[in-house]
This record gives sequence, structure tokens and C-alpha cells, in this order.
Amino acid sequence: MNDETYPTKAMPSKPIPPPYPLPHSTDLNLTQTKAKDVAGGTPAVISAMKITHQESGIIRGNKALLKLNQKDGFDCPSCAWPDPDHKRSRFEYCENGAKALAWETTKKRVTRALFAQYTIPDLLEKSDHWLEKQGRLTEPMIHLEGTNHYTPISWDDAFAHIAKHLNQLETPDEAIFYTSGRASNEAAFLYQLFVRSFGTNNLPDCSNMCHESSGSALTHTIGIGKGTVSLDDIHQAEAIFILGQNPGTNHPRMLSALQKAARNGCEIIVFNPLKEAGLIAFSHPQNVSGLLGGKTTLATQYHQIKINGDHAALLGLNKAILEAEGHHPGQILDHEFIQNKTTGITDLKAHLNTVHWDTIEKASGLTRKAIEQAAAVAIKSKKTIACWAMGLTQHHNAVETIQEVVNFLLLRGNLGKPGAGLCPVRGHSNVQGDRTMGIYEKPDQRFLDSLDAVFKIQAPRKHGYDTVQAIEAMIEQKAKVFIALGGNFLSATPDTEATAEGLRNCNLSVQISTKLNRSHLITGKDALILPCLGRTEIDRQNGHQQFITMENSMGIVHSSTGQLTPASPHLRSEPAIICGLAQATLGPNHPIPWNSFLNDYDQVRESIARVIPHCQDYNKRVQQPGGFYIYNTAKDLNFESIGGYAKITVNHLHLLELKKEELLLMTIRSHDQFNTTIYGLDDRYRGIKGERRVLFLNPGDMAARGIKAEQPVDITSHFKGQQRKAPLFLALPYSIPRGCAAAYFPETNVLVPLQSTARISNTPTSKSIIITIEAHQPERASKKIQNAPKQIKSVE
Repeated sequence: MNDETYPTKAMPSKPIPPPYPLPHSTDLNLTQTKAKDVAGGTPAVISAMKITHQESGIIRGNKALLKLNQKDGFDCPSCAWPDPDHKRSRFEYCENGAKALAWETTKKRVTRALFAQYTIPDLLEKSDHWLEKQGRLTEPMIHLEGTNHYTPISWDDAFAHIAKHLNQLETPDEAIFYTSGRASNEAAFLYQLFVRSFGTNNLPDCSNMCHESSGSALTHTIGIGKGTVSLDDIHQAEAIFILGQNPGTNHPRMLSALQKAARNGCEIIVFNPLKEAGLIAFSHPQNVSGLLGGKTTLATQYHQIKINGDHAALLGLNKAILEAEGHHPGQILDHEFIQNKTTGITDLKAHLNTVHWDTIEKASGLTRKAIEQAAAVAIKSKKTIACWAMGLTQHHNAVETIQEVVNFLLLRGNLGKPGAGLCPVRGHSNVQGDRTMGIYEKPDQRFLDSLDAVFKIQAPRKHGYDTVQAIEAMIEQKAKVFIALGGNFLSATPDTEATAEGLRNCNLSVQISTKLNRSHLITGKDALILPCLGRTEIDRQNGHQQFITMENSMGIVHSSTGQLTPASPHLRSEPAIICGLAQATLGPNHPIPWNSFLNDYDQVRESIARVIPHCQDYNKRVQQPGGFYIYNTAKDLNFESIGGYAKITVNHLHLLELKKEELLLMTIRSHDQFNTTIYGLDDRYRGIKGERRVLFLNPGDMAARGIKAEQPVDITSHFKGQQRKAPLFLALPYSIPRGCAAAYFPETNVLVPLQSTARISNTPTSKSIIITIEAHQPERASKKIQNAPKQIKSVE
């Protein structure tokens, strides 16, 4: 331990504080204005510049912005939208990218003084926004059982403490190693190599909670769990169908691509429950016309579908296409493509004949006429792209829905040609690269064989825990050590109370982080915070500056080189932390050259080339300006891994019947948010200012329940006899279909049952939460889960 420590207080003998701050009616501070009908423009520029100057300062902030997403700069720490291959702007960033950059490059610092000032229970009473706004972490900290403060610890002592816990486990499977999408390819590769050398495949990651359903559906139907389009394909498309996605907030740079497509004559068809400004129109904030208010209409059709009505709507689209083929034989379907490249068309035709239009209308909330209107665009288009995000992936039937998206494109041959294909839009900027590098709890046998051959180890073959299973294992005390490479696990996961119980059951929890968050406060008996470099910062190892690599949402692998002085001299890079942890845990005689990897990341990339498929000459190709496209089998119409043909599948519709008083809630982001990071308390596009505890409702549903605008309400979720409560939200009338509701996460994660997951992918159903609402009752607001079993098992 460091000598410079300070006294710690004994943990007070009082009930364990809740894992989130309990709100009070006096805390609410909402100002509501009319929702916007255009994204971008001058307000986006003002917002970006304001937060940059507040957090980073004019000189430091602007220096960083000019290197953001440049070929000689660093990758945006926000979303995974790709950069242009050619003619890249000097201002290749969006409003939310600027916010993410300002958040990382802030001048504020979290030092040992803050941890001396506040106990852990004190910090738990602070909001997520307050915690992260304190600034960058500056040195390793430890919290020991029986104390209520974090205190400083040296890096060597931190590694030794973790190694002691890991090596005391009865089996390596009692440890869980989580990964967020922030990790670089080098860090991800080293992390999985260390974990498998240690002896487990317990590698849950953020993909388990977002696009796991996409990966499951696509791997089964086209043989690869990735999208098949490039940025140029977006520009060339004749029709783009956007389902369950809000690019204006979640992937703002996508708007410029959609703008270019629209100006080229592309029809953009939107299926989304909420009216979102970024899907209606766009004013490019980096063009003079956009700054002056000029806008491009994006959606040519906007269908406000019921929450989880997408499967029904897609069945309707495909039924309409097949009916059109019946009226015009040989003129609608791409028969040559279907015959030569697919299997399953006969079964799909038979199935759709049994699906009736009244069922489709009831389940989707759309009329037959509206669906046929959208299908007419698909029939006319020779180059169609389907885009989606978590509005499709976080439902019980998510995998089936996405497989129906694949059917939709295969019927017209919209795969493996310019301007057409599948486009799952990923969230965090390297979440796709992490999976490519081996961050997966169910690894491929060939991948493990390659690891063994290259590194002379015996990687385990038993499948590990995904995120939901990891939480269950911690609750059941089958897992005793939890280590997170980035992220904010508590706030990102479902069922906040259950997740907190699991983390608190651990003997040790470790968070590798850049900023303070709630996961540092809900801990194992011992806990460590290991502060790391951000992407913006210079990384020197052995006297030489290093670079790292990423893979974006469209399969481009590229380099990223930090440019700024690190926030603290005590920070270490993620690869350095992993190598130090591996050396301490596995001992000096381990066959893997951890010290060589630490001193020279080129050595890591040479190993990636030897292990990861389609990464030959990785180190050389990734240093080319803009990087390289990793080979995509489906884009090349190579389906050998699934028998030689893409699969047209039969996906049965399961109607969700709600009781009269029930609504279906989906969790969403605000415009001042990226994943669990809360930049501010406003949601400009939806007209919300100063408050996050709001519940968007259809005015008719409010009237039927006697709820007035801005009335405080309590939300109760219902699942298999269990009830979970989220108190004190302001009910707001909004343009959303009857029977539907929306609210921000992580505030409403407490309502998502851990047991409620998508079939096959086991992704939490954060977009399908059955709720009831009632007027706020303070005496009941703090009650926890009612009738919930202590031991939780996933639904098969």
C-alpha cells in the first residue's frame, strides 16, 4: 500500500444504501417545450462548443476536435459510425462526439482528496451526472472490507491484490471478466488471452445487452454476425428502411449519410414508435445552408409503429411483396438470386399464407394500407438497405424479428451488391472490434485451437457466462471476482437491484475506468479502481509512442493515436494494465511474452495476425491511411459456413396481450447522453430541459388513467408475478402510439427483470417492459421488488 493514506471510518451499522439515489419531489426541475422536427443546425454547433469550452478549454478542446476521427488522429470515444474513406472533413465529428471528447479531455480531476471527503454511502446519494462530472480519475484506489472510503494504492500492490484473489479461487470459472465497447483491439486481444490463459471463458460484454440478437440472427441466416454495407452503399441506395433506431441522438453522423442519400433520390422509410427529429429532417451544422436553417427532409414515409410491432410489420412487408409477385409473376422477386443463393423460400411462402392481415394490423399498430405503401417502395427499389438498432434487438422475439429483416432483403436479392444490404448500427465505437478479437463467452473451436497453437496454452472449451448469466452467478455466489475493462456495469445492466446484489456478493470487484461512475460504489467486499488512459492521450511505452486500433460498425479496421498529455502521470494504458495483471496472476514462467506486448504494441498486432481470421499483415495494413476493410463473407455471397446458402427462415409471430391497465415501456437515451454517460439534463430534440425522470405517454392513455401533464407518477413493472418499482416520474403527453410508453435509462433499468430476455441471444428485454402507472405515493416509493425469488434463472 502507499504510505500516503488517511484514516478510514468503520462501515456504519445501517441498512445497505440503494444502488441509485432515491428522488424527492423537490428535486424535479422540468421545463418542457415543443419537440423539434429537424436535427442538427446552429443549436448543435452551440451545444458542442459550449461543453467543449466548459470541460476542456478553448485551446485544448479545439486542438482535440481537429484530431477527432482524422487519419492521423484518434477515434471518437462515442459511437461506431464509420468515417469516410475519401475526402474526410477537417471537422469529422458530430455534436455528441464533441460531448464525448469534452467529457474525456476535461480539466477536472478526481484525486484522493475527493475520496477522503466523501464516504461511499455519501457518493451513492449523488446522481450519475454528478459523479462523472467530477472529472478524470488520477491514481489507483482501493476499498477494503469494513471501511467506507477508497484509499490510494500503488500499481504493483493493486496487481498483487487482484492476483491473490484470483489465485485463491477454487476454479477459474469463479471469476468474471467484463468488457465494454471502449477497449481497443489490442486491449481486447490481450484481455481475452489473459482470461483464457487463466482458465475460463467468462467474457461477458456489452454486446450481450445490445446487438447480441443481431449477431445471433445474422450468423444463422448469412453466416456472419456483422452487417454487409459500407458508407458508399448508404449513399448509393435507392431505398433505406430504418427500424427501431434514432440516429439523431445515438449516431448523429449517420444523418449526413442519410442526407446525401436523400439528395440522390433515395426514399427513406421509417418504422419507429416515437417521432424523432433526426428521422424527420436534418440541417447539416457544418454547411452554411444548415447553419442558416436550410434542411433536408429525410423520411419520405414515417410509420409510428407499436413498441415491438416490427416483427408483424416485417411479416406484412414480406406478405405484400409475395402478393405482388402473385399478381405479376416473375417480375417482383429476384428468382435467380433466390434459387442460386438461398434456401427456404417455399416454407416462407406457406407460412405467410397463414398470417392474416388483421393479425398483422393488430400487432404492428399499422394499417394494411400503410404497410403496402412501404412495400411498394421496396418493390420499386433495385438497391435497398435495412438499418436497425436496439429498438429491434431488446425484445423477447428480437432474433426472429431480425431474421425477418433478412428475409425482406433476400426476397429482392438485396445482398452482395452496391447500395444494398444489412446494416445493424452498433453502439460503442469498438464493440464490433472486441468481438472480432475474441471477446465472447462462446468462442469458436477453430479460434481456440489457433490460440493454443500460437501461444502454447490450453484454452478452456467450456462456454462461459454472458452478461445475464454472470449476474445470476454472482447472485448465487458461484462467481466471486468481477473485473470490468471499461463501462459502467451496474448502470448498463438490467434489474438494478439484482445486479447490485450480485456485485456485493463478490469478494473482489475491479473497475478499469477513466471517470468515476456508479459501478465504483456498488462493490465487492474489496474493490479497486484502476485509472486508464483515454483514446485522446499520448501512450508511451518503453520510450516510444504507441497507437491502437479499432473496428467500426461497417468492418473498417483503423488506427488511433493519442495526441494530448495524459490527465495524470499515474495513468496506465489498458494494454499495460492487462499485461501487469497477467504477469502478477500467471507468474514469471508463463509462456506468453507479456512484457514484450507491454513494451511494443506492434508485437500484439503481429499475434493478432497469426490468430484472428482475415487479419493477415494486420500491422502493415492498419497503418495505411484509413485502415482496411476486414473480409466479410456474406458481402461476397460466401455462405460456406452455413451450408452454402443464405437462409430464408420461418419466424412465427407471438402476440403480446396486455391487460387493460397495462402499457409497454421501452427505455431510451436522451440527447445529452451516450450509453450510461450523462452529459447533461436536457433532451433538446424532445423538448425536455433540466430533468430526466420523465415518462412519455400517449395523451389518450393519460386521459384514460386520469393522469395530468407533468403529474408525478410511480411506475411498476410486472413479470411472472414479480413487481419492480421506479418512483417519482413526471408524466408527459407525447406523440407515441396508444398502449406504449418511453423513459430514459439507467433510471428505469430497475424495472427490467433479469429473467426477461430474448430467445436465443439472452439479451435483456429493455424495450418490452410491461408496466402500470399510478399517482406518486411517497410512502410506497422506496419499496423494492415484491415477490421476487432470491435465486434468479434465465428464461430459456
